[in-house]
Amino acid sequence: MPRWIRGAAFLSAAFALLVLGAALRPLVLPEKHTATPVLSAVEIGFTQDMTAHHQQALIMVQRLDPGVDPTVLRLAQQLDSTQRLEIGTMLGWLRLANAAPMSARPMAWMHADETATHQHSLPVAQTEPKAPPGTGMPGMATTTELDALATARGRDAEILFLQLMYRHHRGGIAMAQAADQLLTAGPVKETARSMIHGQAQETGLMGMLLAERGAAPLP
Repeated sequence: MPRWIRGAAFLSAAFALLVLGAALRPLVLPEKHTATPVLSAVEIGFTQDMTAHHQQALIMVQRLDPGVDPTVLRLAQQLDSTQRLEIGTMLGWLRLANAAPMSARPMAWMHADETATHQHSLPVAQTEPKAPPGTGMPGMATTTELDALATARGRDAEILFLQLMYRHHRGGIAMAQAADQLLTAGPVKETARSMIHGQAQETGLMGMLLAERGAAPLP
């Protein structure tokens, strides 16, 4: 066999081995890829807890006597529509992050970064409603309160619904303010700020409706 043919064959074989080695390299020595998390731990925790918080608001609306004053009924329907939309958005984020829809440790995200917590000092903690035992979330209604709402009728139902939802909103605002202070940027922070603004307006309206009925918000 002529020398040039042997040389060409050798080069061809060497090239084939080079290509094969490049193809097999990821299988033998997997390349390390550090994927950027879709959501941070604080974002996931806040989104999970606010989803649960919103879901109780929907339960309150469902248990409200449909025969109440039309103004209260329209408010309840508006709250239901807004919070359903926000729940859908938050569940979508959690799916993208491959995270569970509910947290095994409610409100743990507020302590995920102790340094940040101390730096921001979270002034809302002094005025936020207390959380029912076992929930860890401020403003949540107890089972007894929800049962009472389901059986209340007329003016009593209006007052109890407004009181429970007022307190519920105050708790939601406190959670959103905490997330806003812990997060630096992004859609979750923007949504938290939107919740603060929207729920503050709704709380103001509920306070007026309670005053018209000679009732006061719950502590």
